[in-house]
Amino acid sequence: MKTNPMERNQVIGFILIFATLLAWTMFNKPSEEELNRKSKPATEVVQPAKEKATAEAAKAPAAKNTTDSAAIKNQTAVYGPLAPASVGESKEVVLENDLIKIIFNTRGGYITSALLKNHYKTVVQKGGKETRELIKMLNNPKNRFEYIIPLNNGMKISTANLYFKDSTNGNQLILRAMADNDSWVEQKYTLKSDDYTLDYSIDMHNMQDYTDPAQKNIELKWLNHLSKYEKGEQFEQNYSTAYFKQAEKSRDYCSCVSDDTKTLNDGNLQWVAHTNQFFNTSLLAVSGSFGQGILQTQMTDYKTSDVTKIIQTQLQIPVGSGKFDMAMYIGPNEYTRLASFNNQLEEIIPFGSSIFGTINRWVIRPFFDFLSAFISNKGIVILVLIFLIKMLLYPLMYKMLHSQAKMGALKPELAQLKEKYKDDMQKQQMETMKVYREYGVSPFGGCLPMILQMPIWYALFRFFPASITFRQESFLWASDLSTYDVLFYLPFEIPYFGAHVSLFTLLWAVSTIIYTYYNMQSVDLSANPAMKYIQYIMPVMFLAFFNTYASGLTAYMFFSNLINILQTIVTKNYIFDEAKIRTELLKQKEKPKKKGGFQARLEEAMKQQQALQEQRRKNKK
Repeated sequence: MKTNPMERNQVIGFILIFATLLAWTMFNKPSEEELNRKSKPATEVVQPAKEKATAEAAKAPAAKNTTDSAAIKNQTAVYGPLAPASVGESKEVVLENDLIKIIFNTRGGYITSALLKNHYKTVVQKGGKETRELIKMLNNPKNRFEYIIPLNNGMKISTANLYFKDSTNGNQLILRAMADNDSWVEQKYTLKSDDYTLDYSIDMHNMQDYTDPAQKNIELKWLNHLSKYEKGEQFEQNYSTAYFKQAEKSRDYCSCVSDDTKTLNDGNLQWVAHTNQFFNTSLLAVSGSFGQGILQTQMTDYKTSDVTKIIQTQLQIPVGSGKFDMAMYIGPNEYTRLASFNNQLEEIIPFGSSIFGTINRWVIRPFFDFLSAFISNKGIVILVLIFLIKMLLYPLMYKMLHSQAKMGALKPELAQLKEKYKDDMQKQQMETMKVYREYGVSPFGGCLPMILQMPIWYALFRFFPASITFRQESFLWASDLSTYDVLFYLPFEIPYFGAHVSLFTLLWAVSTIIYTYYNMQSVDLSANPAMKYIQYIMPVMFLAFFNTYASGLTAYMFFSNLINILQTIVTKNYIFDEAKIRTELLKQKEKPKKKGGFQARLEEAMKQQQALQEQRRKNKK
């Protein structure tokens, strides 16, 4: 079979073309030096001599972010004297100690993440399984921390768009955005050892020739999306907000449960703090005071959003053309650490105001700290606290039970009154009060212990969800005493109740009903039977509220009920003698009675009410 000469010539032609291209590629291959030069970014090819001289004069670090003169020239119209800092390379720099690891970005010179090495967030997965991850603060990509620099030509430059040259020395980081003529904007961070605090400063070095002389301040814009760290998301949102402190004034804050804006035209700000339930990022003035400020908080849908609240702060920093020193705290709301600043920063912990906050700060908190030095389990500390409180209040408890026992001993007399005035309830009540006064019994004697315990109870109501002492501390089946415990998860969510069932809350409700039933055996409520049912309905109604509350408090209430029941049973069955109490009542009846007093006034008021109702009945006829 003959081969077509045309096809043969085509094959030979393709081979010759391929060989020619291969030879051309080999002979025109660039040298290794040329390849290395081309692989470098264009911004690193040429560094202006002026910038080199400036860097050497300022003893700045070696130029890792070199710039192209043509690029700088093009940026001058936008950035003015800060054009040299408008071109560069973004990279991360780290400062860390045993407590915290902080990551900075050289573009903008601000913190992009702060990892707390000893604190974890709880993640509830499908099926109710809980896992924990180390907490990262300030890591939301939407966050901003920038200074607005006013120039004398009317331009305003944001540091967020500038590239800072970095220099580290131990735990100190210097970031400089270079300008013309031996000038720069410097941010200096120094991380303290064994602390969550950064010494921080902003320095407008030799910038007086470029900045607006009429502007003595530069503006700080700080946008912070607060991440979610707690299992109780709603509580975390309601305890997260922006706090601030002005000189000669008490600390104040934005609303915790709604969007809010605070405009602080008076200035003299000592600090501002963006706070979660148990963590905060605070900026504190050291050189003097911050100027005017605006603080804004924005609520989120905590069920669908990955942030609990959005906080935006605008501050006037009185740096002028010089330096302003500050401090930055990024960490847990630990009372002693915050109190060490000596400027009321510890009051961002929401222990409450007036007498309740005072009890928490100066009685309950130090007492818990004292016990915790000897007892590692915080649940046992709660039990010890309950026991001590109950022992201190037992004399009042005894008085209450003794009053109930005397009322129980008068049942025969009260039964006769019920039969005699069964058709006139008001007359029955009035005669009952007369019998109490005659026998020296106060129907209100059992109220005093409850009234005296109310300040302590309400203080604890604020203490448990605010104190980081109980965060992720386990006790019995509760994995975290600062939030709700879970007996089991529900396949659906009940409004105001949640999608779980808290065992401590159930036990508290049941023990409250049992305690109420036992106490009501000696109390006559026939004149007002509705009160009897309210006593039992209230614990059931509060189930919805306490089901999502801190298990430290519900555990306290449950074990407090157990001790109340135990004290009541022992006192009534083994200490009181009913025959002896009856004898005391008969002796009291024979004694002359003093006129006046609360019971006499109450009896008189009831008489007047009865006379008024009698007059109304006559008028109807």
